[in-house]
Amino acid sequence: MNYELLIGPKVLSDIRLAFHYYEEQQIGLGLEFETALHTQFESLKKNPYFAIRYDQVRCSPPQKFPYMIHFTVDESTFINRIHAVLNTSRNPQIWNKRRF
Repeated sequence: MNYELLIGPKVLSDIRLAFHYYEEQQIGLGLEFETALHTQFESLKKNPYFAIRYDQVRCSPPQKFPYMIHFTVDESTFINRIHAVLNTSRNPQIWNKRRF
């Protein structure tokens, strides 16, 4: 069974900021970033069982970009809650302030 993804508005803001940053660096690079995220999101729908990094939070990297998707899995409802998409140089505890 495929898992549903719940993506909060702050996550969409994370993605939008990264997209604009990459577009400023090189036209089309932002689209490559979004495509890499979409590919990883689709993978998480099928198999969300990446290693737990801290507490019950799992992390999954999109290919080619220094980002991590921080998410939790609810096995009873088949829902993956995406809490953050953060650059790997940022503190991963930032997502703790986010609840939806």
